[in-house]
Amino acid sequence: MLELGRMQTLEIVKEKDFGVYLGEPGKSAGGAEKGVLLPKKQVPEGAKTGDLLEVFLYKDSEDRIIATTTRPKLSLGETAVLEVKETSKIGAFLDMGLEKDLLLPFKEQTHAVKKGEKCLVALYVDKSKRLAATMKVYSYLRSDAPYKTGDDINGFVFEINPELGAFVAVDGIYHGMIPRRELFGGFKVGQEVHCRVTKVRGDGKLDLSAREKAYNQIFEDAELVLKVIGEFDGVLPFNDKADPEVIAREFKLSKNAFKRAVGHLLKEGKIEITEKSIRVLEETK
Repeated sequence: MLELGRMQTLEIVKEKDFGVYLGEPGKSAGGAEKGVLLPKKQVPEGAKTGDLLEVFLYKDSEDRIIATTTRPKLSLGETAVLEVKETSKIGAFLDMGLEKDLLLPFKEQTHAVKKGEKCLVALYVDKSKRLAATMKVYSYLRSDAPYKTGDDINGFVFEINPELGAFVAVDGIYHGMIPRRELFGGFKVGQEVHCRVTKVRGDGKLDLSAREKAYNQIFEDAELVLKVIGEFDGVLPFNDKADPEVIAREFKLSKNAFKRAVGHLLKEGKIEITEKSIRVLEETK
């Protein structure tokens, strides 16, 4: 069975000057009009009738099914991060690695995309039997990632829910999330992130953190705290008992991370804490 949007093995059933026609292996194509054209420039050198070729099927600009030996950046039901090449009145066109760009209709966009932007999409067949993209990818992502707690991963932020966290497509294909308690780094949709797996949930989805383990992160956080106090002329107008919201606003840190950093600086003799402030000691300035 010929199927749009997937790599499949087909047989050369007829040769023409402009290319070859392909059909299902072991079956007659029933004439060129029922075969699938593989244009001449795509035909491997020396290929002949009866040979098997691995091809991808899609529709050309005239709505005809056509084959290519080029492997696209994603197949039917898969997800991938693609770049927006152009926008138009009907939607955006994405680079999927083929001669014809992939349509991302307006109704399938979770926000209005712009030329040059990268977005996470899934490939599906629309009502008119054409390949199209959707940014509504949650149900397409997989929950069988090969990662375990402590592993480093690369991902793509595709949605942010302030009540839950940042949804991340790990490797562009697996479910991941930076929980709300970790949202202190100013994450945004479309951002590529390097994270650490903190937990593999029972359903296979990954909990992530963009921060190092506490005993490593504390040094970076301490430097950040010193820098911010410096911006307050060396005297922070609150101490480590400040509200979490104030700490998050000024440092983009959780209260626990802030207290660990302050404790480290205090132990190093770089600051002193008063009833209403934190002050950098003179020799540290």
